[in-house]
Amino acid sequence: MSDSKCDVAIIGGGPVGAALALALQGNGLQVVLLEARESEVNTTDPRALALSYGTRLLLQRLGAWDALQDVSGIKVIEVTQKQTSGHTTLRAEEMKVPDLGYVLPYTMLHAALQKALVHSDVTCIYGATVSGLSSSNDSGTIEYQHQGETHTLTARLAVAADGGKLLEASHPPQITDYGQSGLIAHVTSSQPSTGKAFEHFTSQGPMALLPYLDGYELVLTAAHEAAQDMLKWDDATFLNYLQGHFGDRVGDFVSIGKRSCYPLRLKRAPDITFPHTVLIGNAAQTLHPVAGQGFNLGVRDAWELAQVILDSAPDNIGSAAMCAAYRKSRRLDRNAGIRFTDGLVRVFSNDIPMLGRVRSAALTLLDNIPLAKRFVAKRMMFGANG
Repeated sequence: MSDSKCDVAIIGGGPVGAALALALQGNGLQVVLLEARESEVNTTDPRALALSYGTRLLLQRLGAWDALQDVSGIKVIEVTQKQTSGHTTLRAEEMKVPDLGYVLPYTMLHAALQKALVHSDVTCIYGATVSGLSSSNDSGTIEYQHQGETHTLTARLAVAADGGKLLEASHPPQITDYGQSGLIAHVTSSQPSTGKAFEHFTSQGPMALLPYLDGYELVLTAAHEAAQDMLKWDDATFLNYLQGHFGDRVGDFVSIGKRSCYPLRLKRAPDITFPHTVLIGNAAQTLHPVAGQGFNLGVRDAWELAQVILDSAPDNIGSAAMCAAYRKSRRLDRNAGIRFTDGLVRVFSNDIPMLGRVRSAALTLLDNIPLAKRFVAKRMMFGANG
């Protein structure tokens, strides 16, 4: 067994962990990133990401945005409810920004962040399987296996950006199972994408069409069993179903790529800080994909944690005061993001007749109150902290 020490140890080299590492680099801190994958090569994750305009600004500060290619901007978001006339339309020009958000493959963002890490002073250890995370009054301790040997890394601050399960036995998360799965795929239609995204609420759950290149990235929610059945349908059957489910606002659906499916749930760690230990990103909370808030919330976690660490460096990194400052800085944004997505799912994913009329009226009312629309759009772009 070998032992080593550092200032900040980050568990998880995905986009959130990488963003934290990049935000800390160049400040004279010894930062170590542990990633279970064997190398920095790209993942095969099939998901597309919806980045908010605020996340773009953070990625620019981290030096990763310019490396992204084939990113599609979202200039308009149309929110509708199936079988009602209620709708709300959010426009980038009304917010005086070039785009409300952006759509790109997870693999592309991952590659850009990894490229930036190569040119940083962060120590990246790939093929590191973390088996233990513990904390004491003066440090966080990580045990991991690498190249057949067991290692112990002691840090002023240990950060779990992934692998929140390491603490779940002693600090069980709060879990809400929505009874839904998310089916994702790339679809094309007879009317080309023009930078317009659609959030379409139905009784079986929300559906999103995000403009990307020659078509749209589809996120369709349905009950677990129904979603699994959809995976088995041939393309013609699925496209016919999708047409009836969404309507003709993008013309006729023409083709669909490979379909993937994953369960949807809200998982929330009751505490995000422990002595010399912090949880961020999916280790802190996993949200329903409605409104595309989860990943953007995780990036804001990383950015704000980096600022708190740098304000505390070097002697107070991981201290009780530092952890308290981070909890306070994230409380409003984190709680608001969780309530917003959870509330949308609960309010819109049912077929109660009277509630349907109320929802329709609420969407139309929102569309006619510019201040309210700007408030919602700003929250989606920048989070509750603005």
